[in-house]
Amino acid sequence: MIKVAHQWNELKFCGIEMGFSVALIQMLCYSSVEQIKLWVDPIPYDTPKPAGHTRFVCVSDTHSRTDGIQMPYGDILLHTGDFTELGLPSEVKKFNDWLGNLPYEYKIVIAGNHELTFDKEFMADLVKQDYYRFPSVSKLKPEDFDNVQSLLTNSIYLQDSEVTVKGFRIYGAPCLLRLPELKRRCDMNFEIHGHPFPQMTLQEKFVGRQNLPNKVAVVCDEDWTAPGNFLQTPKLDHSFQQRTPWFNGWGFNLPRGQSLLDKWNLIPEGIDILMTHGPPLGFRDWVPKELQRVGCVELLNTVQRRVRPKLHVFGGIHEGYGIMTDGYTTYINASTCTVSFQPTNPPIIFDLPTPQGS
Repeated sequence: MIKVAHQWNELKFCGIEMGFSVALIQMLCYSSVEQIKLWVDPIPYDTPKPAGHTRFVCVSDTHSRTDGIQMPYGDILLHTGDFTELGLPSEVKKFNDWLGNLPYEYKIVIAGNHELTFDKEFMADLVKQDYYRFPSVSKLKPEDFDNVQSLLTNSIYLQDSEVTVKGFRIYGAPCLLRLPELKRRCDMNFEIHGHPFPQMTLQEKFVGRQNLPNKVAVVCDEDWTAPGNFLQTPKLDHSFQQRTPWFNGWGFNLPRGQSLLDKWNLIPEGIDILMTHGPPLGFRDWVPKELQRVGCVELLNTVQRRVRPKLHVFGGIHEGYGIMTDGYTTYINASTCTVSFQPTNPPIIFDLPTPQGS
C-alpha cells in the first residue's frame, strides 16, 4: 500500500514552533523531486514471491542483538551496518555465527559507524591520541583487528566495492555524514552562502528548540525555483562547522562537502542495489527529538541524478525505519533497533525481477 506524505505538513508545524517565517518553511519543505513523496507499506511475509523475482531481506543496526530476531523467507540478505556495538572481534565472530545459521543463498554486509575496528583511519587516530572514550577498543593490539573483515566468513563484505549476485549489481559503502553536536551550537552566529536553501540539511541550519542563532543569512546565487537548480550540490561556507565538535566521533564519518562527495563518486553507474549505512536527505532520515533531517544531500544527488538504483537500502537513523519511493528508486531504512536500542523493528522484504540470463 502506498501513502502520500507531505513534507510541508511535517515541517510547517516544526517551523512555526521554532519561529521560522512561512517563506523559510516553504524553502525547507521543497523536496529534491517534488513536495510529495510516497510512503510504502512493507510486504507481508506470507506474500508469495512473484515468478521470476528475487526476494531481498533487509536488516540494519542489529547491534549484537540478533538472538530474538525472526528472519523471514528470502533469497538474499542485505545488512547495512552497525551489526556490533564497537566492532570488537568477539562481536564480529558472534555476528558471523548468526549469519552462518541463516538459510539465505547470499548474505551481503557492509560496516556502519559502530564497526570501529573496520575503519583503519579511525583506529590509527585512536592509537595516536591515546583516546580512551572506547576503552575496550583502545586496548586492542593492531594484530587483533588488522584483518577483522576476514572474520566475516559467512557473508560477502563490501566496503566501497561491488559484487554481482543472481544478475544484480550491488554496491556497498559504509560512510555517512558527520553530524554536529547540536547542544554545543545553540549560541553560535553563522551565515550560509551558496546555492538554494532546499538543498541543505536541517542540521546545517538550526539547532532545534534551544536558543536559535541570532543571525541567519541565506544567500542564493541562483533562483531556487528555477528548474534543475534544486538538485545542485550547494556551495556552503563550512567555517562554522570547523568550530564545532563532531557528534560522537564514531567510525566511517566524513564531513559535508567534497570529501564525502568523493566517496559517493566511487559508486559506478548501472548499479541495481545500493547499500549505504546512512540515509540520503529527505528519505527516512527524520529525527523527531531534534526536529531535523540528518540525511546526506550529496548522497541524494548521487542516487537521483547519476546512479539511479532500483533499490537503496540503509539504516543508521533508528527513528527512520520504513520504506519510501521517489517513483523510481525504493528507499528502505531497515534499522532493526529502535532509538532505545530494542531490536523490535522486523526485517523488511522486497522483491525485484531477476535479471534475464542470470
